[in-house]
Amino acid sequence: MDVMPLLLLVAGSAAVAGAARRTPVPGPLLLVAAGLAAAYIPGVPDYTLDPHIVLPLLLPPLLHTAALESSYLDLRANLRPVALLSVGYVLFATVVVGYAAYLVIPDLPLAAALVLGAVIAPPDAVAATAIARKLGLPNRITTILQGESLVNDATAITAYKVALAAAAGVGATWTHGIREFAVAALGGIGVGVVLMIPLHWLRCRLRDAPLLENTLSLLIPFVAYQVAEQFGASGVLAVVVVGLYLGHRSWQVDFETRLQEEAVWKMVSFVLESTVFALIGLQLPVVLRGLGEFSGEQAVWYAVVVFVVAVIVRFVWVFPATFLPRLSARVREREPGTNWKAPVIVGWAGMRGVVSLAIAFSVPVAVRDGDAFPARNLVLFLTFTTVIGTLVVQGLTLPPLIRALRLPARDVRAETLAEAQAQNEASRAAERRLDELLEDERNALPGPLADRLRTVMERRRNAVWERLGTVHEVTGESADDTYRRLAREMIDAERKVFVGLRDARRIDDEMLRVLLKRLDLEEAAAYREGAD
Repeated sequence: MDVMPLLLLVAGSAAVAGAARRTPVPGPLLLVAAGLAAAYIPGVPDYTLDPHIVLPLLLPPLLHTAALESSYLDLRANLRPVALLSVGYVLFATVVVGYAAYLVIPDLPLAAALVLGAVIAPPDAVAATAIARKLGLPNRITTILQGESLVNDATAITAYKVALAAAAGVGATWTHGIREFAVAALGGIGVGVVLMIPLHWLRCRLRDAPLLENTLSLLIPFVAYQVAEQFGASGVLAVVVVGLYLGHRSWQVDFETRLQEEAVWKMVSFVLESTVFALIGLQLPVVLRGLGEFSGEQAVWYAVVVFVVAVIVRFVWVFPATFLPRLSARVREREPGTNWKAPVIVGWAGMRGVVSLAIAFSVPVAVRDGDAFPARNLVLFLTFTTVIGTLVVQGLTLPPLIRALRLPARDVRAETLAEAQAQNEASRAAERRLDELLEDERNALPGPLADRLRTVMERRRNAVWERLGTVHEVTGESADDTYRRLAREMIDAERKVFVGLRDARRIDDEMLRVLLKRLDLEEAAAYREGAD
């Protein structure tokens, strides 16, 4: 097996993603553009998407990472808009886009057109949420977009299976479709609920074994996905349920495991997201080769129609779904007020991604009776052009649109004040607990050591308040920024001495690693204290 193409893909994607951080262009768009350009460089391997790899191997860890970083409480508070987008909108888009394709493309059966609609229906919020965070959008909009992306893939995959059964001549009915949705949704949630508690119990029992626990963490999304799929349920929903629960309960896990797990999943997410966006661009030669009987002008016309309908249908759904429920007094009392600007942002943040392409590539070449699947190659082409079109057109224009609408930005000072108040309450509780412990003679400490514990506690309490204070006239730093910078400078001086002692053979490499690890932990603590 030649692993060089895989290494080139991962290394190239990571390099482009790293370079994107130094440009105003969103990383996903630059990766797609790089993939499009690389696809026609002589000698570049053929990177045809394999749905048997993307769906079971790439989708679970990406969903798991997103679920771990999501807020269960925020999602629960925004359950109505999230459900309307992740379920209602996907089904609506499947029907409308599919029917539009059926009207425009001659000889395309309605069932095959609905397959196309289901494939194109689910937006991928990775690019949108990255832009939202960078520009400081209100948390509620970011939460809604994240919540939609966690669940909409499950709806789209189930809708695709129902439409595919009809296209293949299996004779799918409304009853069959509803039953398929019920099994996928309830089964996926059920598998997630069954797995989440024992998995969390096991994680909490693996104390003092962070390597083993992180290995378990890496396996969890694949286990949840595969178990659910074995029962004919939605693996996507099982992964999301488990991820949300584990993320909500992560504070109960050993601290060393938490720190390692955060770093591991950030790396996994970075590599996978970079790779999948590059893969999107690399599919262009594969898609164009398969157009066959369709002329270039025909295919482009169909692509424009499908793209425009896919964009418009989201607004057609988002605006009524935003304002009609607010006619109810209960909804108005329970949810914060909104205006036309928020649904404009949510409506325009409908970029498609690799899941749509993976589902499209899973469309079978032949149906049940052996005949070719109707216009399979055109379905691939239209999916590709819609994914590229939404990423480029909406991805490039979303940041200026957000700036032009002048949505209220996050109140950083208010957030810092809330953080300071929370830290103050926690420090008071820690102080009371320390006094209780020191009253026990078994916990007796020399005065300087007890004072050191109180100093550390006081430092944590003051760190956040100091960010609210005045800044240095020359450096522009707050007192907390200066403290952390000086702490790092001191630690760096110690590190150089330790390395010099190792080089002079006064200490060995094993002792050096112990000393450097201690400094690394202190530096990480100094950086995290008061960091945003």
